[in-house]
Amino acid sequence: MNDRIYNQGADRLRSEERIKRLEIDKVVDLCIQDKIIKTILDIGTGTGLFAEAFNKNSIIVSGIDINEKLMDSAKLFLPESEFRVAPAENIPYENNSFDATFFGLVFHEVSDYKKSLEESYRVSLYQTFILEWKYITEDFGPPIEHRLKEEFIKEIAFSVGYKSIENFLLTNLILYKIKK
Repeated sequence: MNDRIYNQGADRLRSEERIKRLEIDKVVDLCIQDKIIKTILDIGTGTGLFAEAFNKNSIIVSGIDINEKLMDSAKLFLPESEFRVAPAENIPYENNSFDATFFGLVFHEVSDYKKSLEESYRVSLYQTFILEWKYITEDFGPPIEHRLKEEFIKEIAFSVGYKSIENFLLTNLILYKIKK
């Protein structure tokens, strides 16, 4: 079993303290600032925190996650959205099904980084967003050995065909905007 995968309850993902750290509105604004995103696949959607925020900005959202119990929570908040049980390494959608894909603090949990980005590249028309923890030791978030270095993410993205990467430093996180 992958020890990097979140295995706590849905309530913890939606705790007030965690939500403050995620800067959800700022992240979503940065993702949709180009005005080309009308549809998005939330990979590792969990309880749908980011899916819900995208939806509030008139983005059509679908989500996948390997944890069906967490997705049950997402379905309560977004009953009109489609959620499927699936890993990031095997996305059950056709090529170019979405304008963009989004990994919200889950890329460090995938089993195969390259395969996950290849799949993301395949199903997105324009870009992929990866929101991750900074590569520093902190008293919250995953341990340092589960965090990913910026150079590592860039190397994988370019190796699967993405053309450009832009970083946005947030208070606790980094948002990577990766364009095809």
